Amino acid sequence: MPDAAAEPARCSFCGKPATEVDKLVAGPGMYICNECVALSASIIDESLNRPAVPRVPVWESLTDEEMLSHIPRVAAHITQAETDLRSWVRELRRRGVTWARIGEALGITRQSAWERFSGEE
Repeated sequence: MPDAAAEPARCSFCGKPATEVDKLVAGPGMYICNECVALSASIIDESLNRPAVPRVPVWESLTDEEMLSHIPRVAAHITQAETDLRSWVRELRRRGVTWARIGEALGITRQSAWERFSGEE
């Protein structure tokens, strides 16, 4: 698995690295660039006065090769989300939050939380 810290942050939507956009906003385990925010705003603005139309999944318009080339970007988002989650758990443990409370927040048992994250301490 590649070192997530060594790779540049990328927009979770378009995949562009931070170096290719004006602004990249971080969220828990994901990022969005200013270009995708603008596109999202325009889509919302256009749809406000129209009835909802079911959207076809994006992969309907992609070839197999295009889908295959997209998989590493999807995997990178998972890696980034996992890295962020581990950071949050480390900080909660540093603050003295119990494994039971962390497990409850994640919808897992105290034991499962401990097994998954205890090596981080």
